Amino acid sequence: MIEFKKPKIGLLGMIIEGYEPIFPGIIARQEAYARELAESLSGIADVSFPGAAVNRAGVEKTVADFNRRGMDGILIVLLAYSHSTWLMHAMQDNRLPLALAVLQPDEVMQPDYTEIDFTVNQGIHGAQDNANALVRLNMPCQFFAGSRKSERFFTFFKNFSMAAAVCTRFRSMKVAVIGKMIGMGDLFADEIALYTKIGPEYCHESIGTVSNIMPDITEEAIRERIAYEREIFDVDESLTYENHAHAVREYLALKEFLESRGYDAFTLHFEVLGEDGRYRQLPFLAASGLMTDGYGYAAEGDAMCATMLSAAHQMTGKMATFTEMYAMDFKEQALLMCHAGESNWNIARKSRKPRLIDKIFNEGGLDNPPTPLFTPEPGPASIVSFAPMMGKDFKLIVCDGEILDKDDLNGCEMPYLFFRPDCGMEHCVESWLRAGGTHHEIVTMGRTSECWKMIADILGIELCVI
Repeated sequence: MIEFKKPKIGLLGMIIEGYEPIFPGIIARQEAYARELAESLSGIADVSFPGAAVNRAGVEKTVADFNRRGMDGILIVLLAYSHSTWLMHAMQDNRLPLALAVLQPDEVMQPDYTEIDFTVNQGIHGAQDNANALVRLNMPCQFFAGSRKSERFFTFFKNFSMAAAVCTRFRSMKVAVIGKMIGMGDLFADEIALYTKIGPEYCHESIGTVSNIMPDITEEAIRERIAYEREIFDVDESLTYENHAHAVREYLALKEFLESRGYDAFTLHFEVLGEDGRYRQLPFLAASGLMTDGYGYAAEGDAMCATMLSAAHQMTGKMATFTEMYAMDFKEQALLMCHAGESNWNIARKSRKPRLIDKIFNEGGLDNPPTPLFTPEPGPASIVSFAPMMGKDFKLIVCDGEILDKDDLNGCEMPYLFFRPDCGMEHCVESWLRAGGTHHEIVTMGRTSECWKMIADILGIELCVI
């Protein structure tokens, strides 16, 4: 089971020390305000505020400490005015994602205000000075101006925190690549460019490694997993114990392989299973179970899509899945989305149990694979593609929309969903083609385009929001 840690954000609160002789106690007053702000955000991220940075040395030390301590990102807040020149050298040595929020302790200017009240609420012009420095340094930064108590601010901070945490995760991510579909061009990219620009390490593995683990899976472990899955699923009577047990053995062997080698995601081209000769069926149940556990996954050797699913799991709390656009439904103005038989059953609608069926699917001359069958909870969603371009260039393509309350495809033996793009079905497909979007996608529960926008900006890759 993959566990995702809470984002860690450093709060850089800046105010010039020259205010203290004029307004004794102003720094302590503003530090109390910053601690209150940090506490209000603690449900979203672990926010560290070490005290106000009151001079150039303080700004540089605080930023260096945030980097040394492994923060995911830095939120800059002007506690009053502070010089941008104090920030510039600190930022030249900084490697963490940045956000700058224009906030105020007070949100209504009162008739009885004195000069100190105006001073502690004048952060906006300090924010402008410092933002100018960041722009001139060509440093990506996410900007916000508004009420610190608003839902809009909490949403902004949540998106920034998660985008920063995802980018941190990219740098340590390992993806197992077991085979690749020959001739499927949108799966191929410069993996060294991916490694240096985005972060994940792609490790090309042999299915034989997994095959060698399978005999060591105990019958007791298989029985325990089958009992668990019989609680999760309505199991078709036609599914034999032997077929279910083999599918579970595949799941447990793949899980042991991923855990023992520290992988966050994997992609498996199914043809290698038939070529290996030790598999009775394709691992639809195993891939689905591992997605549900939080692993990134994509079929056919698509390591880039598996990488994005791992990121989406962290972003949504394991409420995302691998899929592809299958067909257009002109009546519903929606895209039917599904793949051969793999999907994350965390997203299944709560009103009914998913089924586990004895799917007739003999690709590669193998036996019927036990296959989860369900439709997701209706509601807001996004589809995402990470597309290789020429050379070292990549593009992130995102479309927001809605999963429909539609599950009437009685002859469909694949987990599926109907996605209605906010921009219109035909426009979505045409724009996807125009942008070079790949044929494999991920679906996130909830509209996530704002977070992906920040990720693209932090990584310096092209973004296309459809």
